[in-house]
Amino acid sequence: MTVLPIVISGDPALHKPAEPVTVFDSELETLVSDMFETMDAAPGVGLAAPQVGVSLQVFVYDYPEDDGTPRRGVAINPELFISPVEIRDTTDADDEGCLSFPGERFPLVRADKALLRARDLSGVPFEIECEGWFARIMQHEYDHLLGYLYVDRLDYEFNKQASKIERKRGWGKPGKSWMPGVDNLEG
Repeated sequence: MTVLPIVISGDPALHKPAEPVTVFDSELETLVSDMFETMDAAPGVGLAAPQVGVSLQVFVYDYPEDDGTPRRGVAINPELFISPVEIRDTTDADDEGCLSFPGERFPLVRADKALLRARDLSGVPFEIECEGWFARIMQHEYDHLLGYLYVDRLDYEFNKQASKIERKRGWGKPGKSWMPGVDNLEG
């Protein structure tokens, strides 16, 4: 397994819809193993293939059940159905971060429930009902497959702050990345 560089906001792979997976083979298995290794090294709770520069509909996740039971997996060619999003002011509990916009957190209201339908590494369909933070993670990773970063969905005030940070750090251009376990991009 290999830790892969994570591309930063501005890389074309992050800003276009990912392609469906059509072949379930050893190359896909290697990509998924490398994505788990990269997510763990970052550390993160999810990672989508576009974040490592691969335009495929694949994401991995690792977020335990409320009772601490491990919940780790891969979603390939997913569909995501969400409950209505509550219109309300954001709170600190809504703060979200992203490995492709590293070191920053901004509040974003998300749906509290989601239904994920996807395929596993063998191509077998599965379905997961998600609530709370797990639902947020699914929405965040699914957005990556559509070509969106969470900062694209922020309210005007926070989007303006994110844009300023992006300019200050020299992001927003192709070719910017960071290496988990090597680079420190916090704040």
